[in-house]
Amino acid sequence: MFKIRTMNKISPLGLELFSRDKYEVASDIPNPDAIVVRSADLNSVEIPVNVLAIARAGAGYNNIPVQACSSRGIAVFNTPGGNANAVKELAIAAMLLSSRNIAGGIAWCKTIAGKADEVPDIVEKEKAKFEGPELTGKVLGIVGLGAIGVLVAEDAVAMGMHVIGYDPFISVEGAWGLGKAVARAETLEGLLARSDYISLHLPLSQDTKAILNGEKLKYAKKGARIINLARGGLVNDADMIAALNSGHVASYVTDFPNAELLANPKVICIPHLGASTPEAEDNCAVMAVRQLMDYLETGAILNSVNLPRCRLDRGSSNRLIAINRNIPNMVGQITTILAAANINILDLINHHRDDYAYNIIDTAQQIPAAALEQLKKVEGIIRVRTIA
Repeated sequence: MFKIRTMNKISPLGLELFSRDKYEVASDIPNPDAIVVRSADLNSVEIPVNVLAIARAGAGYNNIPVQACSSRGIAVFNTPGGNANAVKELAIAAMLLSSRNIAGGIAWCKTIAGKADEVPDIVEKEKAKFEGPELTGKVLGIVGLGAIGVLVAEDAVAMGMHVIGYDPFISVEGAWGLGKAVARAETLEGLLARSDYISLHLPLSQDTKAILNGEKLKYAKKGARIINLARGGLVNDADMIAALNSGHVASYVTDFPNAELLANPKVICIPHLGASTPEAEDNCAVMAVRQLMDYLETGAILNSVNLPRCRLDRGSSNRLIAINRNIPNMVGQITTILAAANINILDLINHHRDDYAYNIIDTAQQIPAAALEQLKKVEGIIRVRTIA
């Protein structure tokens, strides 16, 4: 029986997928085989030695120590696309909020609540203070063309916007999802120079940290409106505030408030609501649980952020999983040990991703404990397990 520890509140729609005859699920399991997490920060948490996998019910994974997990052979999964529609809808709302000063108008209306019969006349006199441009006909630059960026592009085109996109890391799935109406920007600087609105939809990594900084913002079209519902670290806040104060950037909408941003009248802060819909929480939990179950029960990998995508149709009741460093002669050493133990290999797949490789091996015989111990001692092997 697999033991699953939950961190945060995970949607019951996902947790119900764990069959009770195979899984024990609780928030206080001391030595789990796997962890399901939403926003809890695991970077400073000691991850138990038994953990085989961590499934993040969401797209971002900066709350998980991925590098440390990789070195221990722990698969880390996320759920790209599970909250895409929720974030897309908020991104469209953010463009409208940045353009029409809707939030400012609503706040101002509350200040005249006690004027009674004078309210209609006051509104007509003062409404011009809150006017702003329409989205139709304007240029939207989307930085990051994953599941969310593609959906934002589709809806923006439907609203009559001209859309350009930039993504040096675009996946095949992302490329297929783009409509012909979306133009391609060769550089970030080129996108910034042409865009009336800029929406960020990138994961946070060493390559994308502070991707919008003072140097890049100089290329932005004067009066541009910038939306960041992806990750706070994508934008250098001090540089953004300077661009707002100078008038170079008209407004900034972010889902990641801090004291400095809250103090600036040109910043619209949203309390991290991008994926905060019941539908998104359900979708992400279901995806996370299904991926985790598939990995634990069959060894298959889908949507791992640190190990390669890998699947092998089951050809035997005896399956070996091996995770190793991506160095020469690893497969040869594994098969040699199996051959010495008179184990007949029926099927084998080996995929790699960056510094790590992943093997699924189906065998005709059950692998003896002595052979498994030999495999674990091979230099470069990180983790070995069998699935019956």
